[in-house]
Amino acid sequence: MKRREFITLIGGAAAWPLAARAQQARRTYRLGFMVPASRDVPAIAAFFDELQLFGFVEGQNVEVIEGGFDVRNDQLSAKAPAVVAAAPDVIVAGPDNYARTLQRATQTIPIVTLTEDIVAEGLVTSLARPRGNITGISLLSPELDGKRQDILIDAVPGARRIAALADASATPPRHIEGLRQAALARSVELSVIKVADDKGIAPALDVAKAADAAAINFLATPLFAAAGSRMRALIEQVARLQLPAIYQWPETADAGGLIGYGPSFVQVYRQRARIVARLLRGAKCADVPVEQPTHFELTINLKTAKALGHEVPANLVLRADKLIE
Repeated sequence: MKRREFITLIGGAAAWPLAARAQQARRTYRLGFMVPASRDVPAIAAFFDELQLFGFVEGQNVEVIEGGFDVRNDQLSAKAPAVVAAAPDVIVAGPDNYARTLQRATQTIPIVTLTEDIVAEGLVTSLARPRGNITGISLLSPELDGKRQDILIDAVPGARRIAALADASATPPRHIEGLRQAALARSVELSVIKVADDKGIAPALDVAKAADAAAINFLATPLFAAAGSRMRALIEQVARLQLPAIYQWPETADAGGLIGYGPSFVQVYRQRARIVARLLRGAKCADVPVEQPTHFELTINLKTAKALGHEVPANLVLRADKLIE
């Protein structure tokens, strides 16, 4: 039996009361978005695929409010009131500044966000009891940045200096200092280069190269979580400098980056869809716990390693969940 058929059976006809299913059929649910991702990226397609498994189908009983994709930072203040005015049942938003802007516009419409550290960002009071109109997924990013740094040091044995690119508006100083101390404990100097926007990425990479960094860690932030043409441009910029690099999402290695470690971006969006389904079925946002990723993938692109002239140590290759050859 296929996965879709199995989940439909246990989550649909076998588990839902007839009255509840009839209610789903009669009503059209309005879904708002305010995200930087394009509508055509695989993660968004996965979101709607997962939502369909729970009986919510775009074009049948789900209407998506227009204008919620490809939203830039400078559009937030104008977009948020428009999304709220359209009276959606749930808004899918994120990262943190997107959710925060929306929360200033509404304290009643449920907002399902995806952020690096949702409690530290002040969006909820706790993971177990959000207490407001925001819930969603917190990505464990501070912990994973350190894990990625360790993997990168393992990938470039003998390196004496590596660089970390950090979001100037999001990465707190205490986090950077923690990474510096962890690198020093392994006899590696960490150069931290702050980036304000996507136009600053290429100059920051040049600074890293000029500082004799042996490799680059892209710290967790939506600024570096590019997709589509932006992802390809980022990977090409790194390849131009012939530097090994590690990224927040394993899909970046699928697209040509050297190493990606973290939860799958596609699977995180599926997880997000399941939270939205709970809210559409009547759960109160304040009572829906914030979730965290449960599965992390290490993907290594050996084709990229060969193009860089870099040999990934065998012990790290053996640890990989996925190899691209």
